[in-house]
Amino acid sequence: MTTGASSGEPLVVLAGVNKHFGDLHVLKDVDLTIHRGEVVVILGPSGSGKSTLCRAINRLEPIDSGTITLDGEPLPEEGKALARLRSDVGMVFQAFNLFAHKTVLHNVTLGPVKVRGMDKAAAEKRGRELLDRVGIGEQADKMPAQLSGGQQQRVAIARALAMDPKVILFDEPTSALDPEMINEVLEVMTQLAKDGMTMVVVTHEMGFARRAANRVVFMDHGKIVEEADPETFFTAPRSDRGKDFLSKILSH
Repeated sequence: MTTGASSGEPLVVLAGVNKHFGDLHVLKDVDLTIHRGEVVVILGPSGSGKSTLCRAINRLEPIDSGTITLDGEPLPEEGKALARLRSDVGMVFQAFNLFAHKTVLHNVTLGPVKVRGMDKAAAEKRGRELLDRVGIGEQADKMPAQLSGGQQQRVAIARALAMDPKVILFDEPTSALDPEMINEVLEVMTQLAKDGMTMVVVTHEMGFARRAANRVVFMDHGKIVEEADPETFFTAPRSDRGKDFLSKILSH
């Protein structure tokens, strides 16, 4: 599934990015370019810096040094410019982060109305279309607590899509789900990948990485150890750490 993604122009560019949590150096001189329409899956052992990298792309984690640009613009520090940037960068979290006291549809339309200034009726029409697209149109008027975890995560994906973002970040989107719900979320993500959405996905789901990624980025101890297309990474990883990681994962 590597349909010319690398020929897309650079959309997200990280250069020399460093991040510390106290004495812990969690991102070490990270260079990474994500092209428009590309699906990049970030793999690595726990504590390798994957989620921090993902969260740095929309400044949920400020960085200590280096630069991150989105569509040629540096990430703003704060204020309205940062809110605008965040509306261009969708985010789907491990814990769904839905507003518990608002209906499913309201969760999806809130951003377009408040941030993009979209007309409420237009936002609701689009919101219902997106809920249909992720397979839960019939749940629009329910509250999040009435939905399964897999359905809630699909609402979160619809909410990210509602902002018409340039890129969507997925930070371990299935790790809080029961096994039978994981596939329903991965299917939605696989379809988004096929539709050409630019995606950065931190996940432990090797099947998804193999099936949907244009490129696998393997991290360990805060560094990018290797990058390759999925077939190459899964069949012939170049680094010892990559081989070790795969032997542990794939033997289970």
